Amino acid sequence: MGRYAVEQKTVSDAVDGGGLLVVAQWEAKEGQADNVADILSRFLPEAQREPGARLFLISRGKENPGQFLFYELFRDEAAFSAHQETSHFKTYIQGQALPLLAKRERAQYALL
Repeated sequence: MGRYAVEQKTVSDAVDGGGLLVVAQWEAKEGQADNVADILSRFLPEAQREPGARLFLISRGKENPGQFLFYELFRDEAAFSAHQETSHFKTYIQGQALPLLAKRERAQYALL
């Protein structure tokens, strides 16, 4: 899992005990995809170090590099709320990335 592993856990370790899964899809505005990718490359290591983050993956579309997919597993709802209050979320996501997006969708799931 390389740089995507949180505390060098396996996916099996991360999902043990359930949690709150958040899946987000972004689409960058025309000409902004590389800027969004750069912002996310700075944001990702910080998000992965959060104590309530069990697994945090961000991927970029192969056919459309302006599309980004987030797969985030948090310990619980409180950990997700805390994530949105971090300085790195406010700086990189709210302050820098969101203005560069044409589309943003999020959904929450409970693990089975």
